[in-house]
Amino acid sequence: MAAGDEEVWLDDDAGPLIRPYTVNEGRTHPTVHLDMLSLVVATGGPTPEMDPEHVRVLELCHTPISVTEVAAHIRLPLAVTKVLIADLLDRGAMATRVSSPLSGAEDRALLEALLDGLQRL
Repeated sequence: MAAGDEEVWLDDDAGPLIRPYTVNEGRTHPTVHLDMLSLVVATGGPTPEMDPEHVRVLELCHTPISVTEVAAHIRLPLAVTKVLIADLLDRGAMATRVSSPLSGAEDRALLEALLDGLQRL
């Protein structure tokens, strides 16, 4: 390679290959708690100083969507996606609602009855 040429790593199916931590500037933990089922929605639009990944997330979130679905659409690991979403939440460009556990899911008798039924199949 000549001086000044940039090497581009490309996978025909995946597109350009970059390390996920470069998207988040080395950050690995979001500033807010988000689980896989947390719903997020854009409350604002992109600004000129936003990174392309943040803009992509905002474009996906015009209606409520789960954190997992966002990760699948932008084709980045869940941990990376959570950091991106947390950045947008901190900027006020998104809102979230943490999913609540199913009512009665911790009821031991219900879980034992479900297990018993499954074992009979």
